[in-house]
Formats: sequence, structure tokens, C-alpha cells
Amino acid sequence: MPATVQTKDYGTVVRERHSVRHYDPSVTIPRDELKEMLAEASLAPSSSNTQTWRFLVIDDPEAKQRLLPIANNQKQVVEAAATIAVLGDLNGYKEIGRINDMAVKAGYMPEDFAKQFTENSLKLYASLPPEKMRSIVQIDGGLVSMQFMLTAKSRGYDTVPMGGFNPQKLVEEFSIPDHLVPIMLIAVGKAATPGRLTARLPIDDITFWNSLNKS
Repeated sequence: MPATVQTKDYGTVVRERHSVRHYDPSVTIPRDELKEMLAEASLAPSSSNTQTWRFLVIDDPEAKQRLLPIANNQKQVVEAAATIAVLGDLNGYKEIGRINDMAVKAGYMPEDFAKQFTENSLKLYASLPPEKMRSIVQIDGGLVSMQFMLTAKSRGYDTVPMGGFNPQKLVEEFSIPDHLVPIMLIAVGKAATPGRLTARLPIDDITFWNSLNKS
């Protein structure tokens, strides 16, 4: 049975979420609950709703040890309940027909529109240069990653996103196919020590209205 969801209002969640690097290794997260969290995360927006994110969940102790040197020996990957390797599928756009068929069956989209949308999208994405597709899946991966961290916090868990890892070694060690691009690692579990509080720039210093000219 999945654990009871701990709901908090958004303002609390977004203010209390901090990157945590020290986890209680005795705390596990049931796979059913991890799946619920990933399902909530995957409600994030994506390019043409192609949902190009893919998740490699590393929760087995032996697999965590294999990940440790790849993640620059950051201890959170072995102490946390799991580490999610967020991957971007360069071929993910090919699922758009199935996605749109599901939308038709759910009553979200007229069948004729879905057919045309699918045909146009397949042509568009197939014609894009590799660097553009890579950019798309990285943006989509960033969106789903942030949503995962917020849903984890809403359930009482802590997270830390990690860009400090060796993508090529991750690909090799975990036999990741060429069409899946490593985007980031996210450790998730219960904090052993609180995350360090951080300061933020004043919003007026980073916000512009209709022009980048502040004068």
C-alpha cells in the first residue's frame, strides 16, 4: 500500500523545498508511491505534449554503489531512498500518435484534429536537427524535474538535483540506449540534516517589463 500523501499548500511547499545532501538511509519510499510521484511530475508541460522524459529509478543498494563514482562520490546517491536519473528521449515524439489517440478516447480532442495534429507533428520533429531535439528534451526534462521535486516535498520528502555526474559513464554503466539523453539526477528521501537556506536576488533586479532597459 502506498504511504499516505502529505499535502501542503503550494506556498508552503515552494518555500520549504531546499536542496538536501544528507539523508536518513533507514528511510525507504515504496515503489508504488514513487510511481505516484512520477505520475504527478509527468503532468508537467512538454513540447507538443510529447512527454519526452524517461525515468531510471535507482533504489537497489548494489545499483546505488555503481552510481556513486559516476555521481562524483556524492553520498546522497547511496543514502537517499532513491535517485531518479531523468532522461530525455530523442525519439519520444514518435509517441505523439498514441498520446493523441488517448486524448481522443478521453474526450479531450476531436478525432479529425488529432489526426492532423499527429501528422504535422511527426513531420516537424522528424525534420529538426539533432541539436534542436536535444534542446527540446532538455527543456522538457527540466520542467518535469522541478515538478517532481515539488510533489516530493508536498509528500514530506526531500530532494536534491544533481548536474555533477558523468553522463557518458552513466550511459555505459546502466546500458542506456543512444536515443536517451541524461539530463540530471535527483536524490529523494528523508533529510538527516536540514537543507542549507539560500538567499535570492530581489525580484525587481531580475524582472523587466516590456523592455530590458531599466531606465
